[in-house]
Amino acid sequence: MTGPPARARPRGQRDGVLVIDYGSQFTQLIARRIRDAGVYCEIHPPHRSLDWIRGWVPTGIVLSGGPSSAYHEDGPGLDPGLLELGVPVLGICYGMQLIARHEGGEVVPGRREYGRATLRVLRPHPSSSSDDADLFRGFEPGEEISVWCSHGDHVDDSPHGFITLAATADLPVAAFAARSRPIYGVQFHPEVAHTPRGQEIVENFVYRICGCSGDWAPGAFVTEAVARIRAQVGGESLICGLSGGVDSSVAAALVHRAVGDQLVCVFVDTGLMRHGERESVERTFRDNLGARLEVVDAAAEFLEALEGVADPERKRKIIGEAFIRVFERTTRDLGLAARFLVQGTLYPDVIESHSVHGPSATIKTHHNVGGLPDNHSFELIEPLRELFKDEVRRVGESLGLSSSSIRRHPFPGPGLAIRVLGEVTGQRVEMVRLADRIYLEEIEAAGLYDEIWQAFAVLLPVRSVGVMGDGRTYENVIALRAVTSRDGMTADWYPFDASFLAGVATRIINETTGVNRVTYDISSKPPATIEWE
Repeated sequence: MTGPPARARPRGQRDGVLVIDYGSQFTQLIARRIRDAGVYCEIHPPHRSLDWIRGWVPTGIVLSGGPSSAYHEDGPGLDPGLLELGVPVLGICYGMQLIARHEGGEVVPGRREYGRATLRVLRPHPSSSSDDADLFRGFEPGEEISVWCSHGDHVDDSPHGFITLAATADLPVAAFAARSRPIYGVQFHPEVAHTPRGQEIVENFVYRICGCSGDWAPGAFVTEAVARIRAQVGGESLICGLSGGVDSSVAAALVHRAVGDQLVCVFVDTGLMRHGERESVERTFRDNLGARLEVVDAAAEFLEALEGVADPERKRKIIGEAFIRVFERTTRDLGLAARFLVQGTLYPDVIESHSVHGPSATIKTHHNVGGLPDNHSFELIEPLRELFKDEVRRVGESLGLSSSSIRRHPFPGPGLAIRVLGEVTGQRVEMVRLADRIYLEEIEAAGLYDEIWQAFAVLLPVRSVGVMGDGRTYENVIALRAVTSRDGMTADWYPFDASFLAGVATRIINETTGVNRVTYDISSKPPATIEWE
């Protein structure tokens, strides 16, 4: 496992908080809270060396929670030198326990807390001569607030040189701070929505303790990204793998802003796209952006490569390699000496493809991250790989993309191949494409499209008995999925009215040949993922 790229942060000396991920299910929420405060941050695994961390030049460091026990030798550890860098550090849950252990405190099992707890702030508002309690600036001494806990171990007493800032009924030390160094720990999770005043605590850390200025915004990102792309590319040609989705559209617009006619956008019709995708892409990029667009019909090539393949990871690998080969061939056919390939990779793609726990814990390989073959001839440009989806949409707005382009629901790079569970054939793809079109038409007609993060149909690898026209049928099953989310890292299923689902199911069964049953997926993420494959 390599994690996100081991390189210095891309914005020069702009403020930046480094989040060390110890495997918490909430790590991505820490990053979101910090970015919501207008401060840039990145998530990296705990094996980053102390020299690497120095080179990243963090303004602050957050140690996340995690499932391990700090007193077990086989758990991910902490280089004690990190606490001596002079950089403010905030440990959350397991991160707090690591700090306590390295400072001579004792971490013990017991006093489990899962769910809401009442936190009592013990320290008064700091005086001008002390910043010990800056983490709770704005909170009154003795004030009680609701927080979210998820732990089985705890710190019994603050280590020598630390003071206790807060407690719960079960925990004598729910937050602490070093007396003479900017090192803090909290046993609860300020990053989750179930801690209502958690954003205040995060902002106290990044603003008052780290001294960040809050200069992370889409406009600043565009300026820096354009300069970075120009410096990397020079006068050479680029091609962009354009899918028509939000990510690749914003990536293409950003690179076009940087290099203009040096960019050639290539839309590969894989035969695995949504209804009307090709026409939409041609209209948007030729008519609105003025970018050069080449359309390549490779449907037969992709379907042939996927013949007989049911495993979702193999599908992603096959599609990733097929994309590269089409781009290489297109470059030759057009007589382009294109050295660079632009892709709309996002930060969640990077996180999910490179688990902190190693390859065995990878959620899924994204075809444009871990699914590309090693022997391709391009140097990749992924200008959005540090952004979450909602940040990408704000960048798209600042670039002048139309609202209809920016508001589109996410669509996976492998396309409908991973929404046809089991073997992929042209007939099965067409079946799910039609069901998907009907579903989205009904959502638009009901005025629900913008309330939903993502909605789509899935063709299941099962058949079921039915009765149609007084005769027995044995046909296919469509599952419908709709979720609400902020950035795709966590999601809840959308609570449609039963009458809406009944109407959609009726249309799909009546209009999609070969389907006699429709189901609705009510799983959240976690434990499920948004996509089925």
